[in-house]
Amino acid sequence: MKSYPLTAKRWQQIITSDATGDDHFYYGVKTTKIFCKPSCHSKNPSKENVLIFKNPTEAIENGFRPCKRCQPTGNVPNEEWVQEIKLYLNNNYQRKLSLELIAEECHGSPFHLQRVFKKECGQTPLNYLTDLRLFQAKQLLSNTDLSVKVIAARVGFSSDTYFITTFKKHFAKTPEQFRLQEYKTI
Repeated sequence: MKSYPLTAKRWQQIITSDATGDDHFYYGVKTTKIFCKPSCHSKNPSKENVLIFKNPTEAIENGFRPCKRCQPTGNVPNEEWVQEIKLYLNNNYQRKLSLELIAEECHGSPFHLQRVFKKECGQTPLNYLTDLRLFQAKQLLSNTDLSVKVIAARVGFSSDTYFITTFKKHFAKTPEQFRLQEYKTI
């Protein structure tokens, strides 16, 4: 991979969303594997996570995806963006996440992200996140002796009470009842 310097001028253009840098360079963020135009209004990346590319093709060849917000390659297909959102959620379900944070990290507006995700998946991003957390919780309940409180925290629920209520609502049994049933079937 050819490396281009992140000069003070380029960094200033990135953090001020300066359009004069557009078409002269693109920047990728190592942690998200997303690349943008300098004028993108997404959250400013950490300087140490920025790579500079001369064109979109170079960024794509290095495994970066185009930003949904600034669309450096033109229109980004919704299916591709939804897959990116799902990957983000799968890798970050343990964190405290809001629709606003998900949208910011995935380079879109909360309203647009919600609408596109629901259209493509049949459920909202937060419902998908809850299902993902519950699936992970069931794995931990079946395969470990961790307490319900520890499992709730480990899979990203804000409290064990909320976890138990959500679990019971989805599966018509408490996490402890689920665990006991799993032990009986072994």
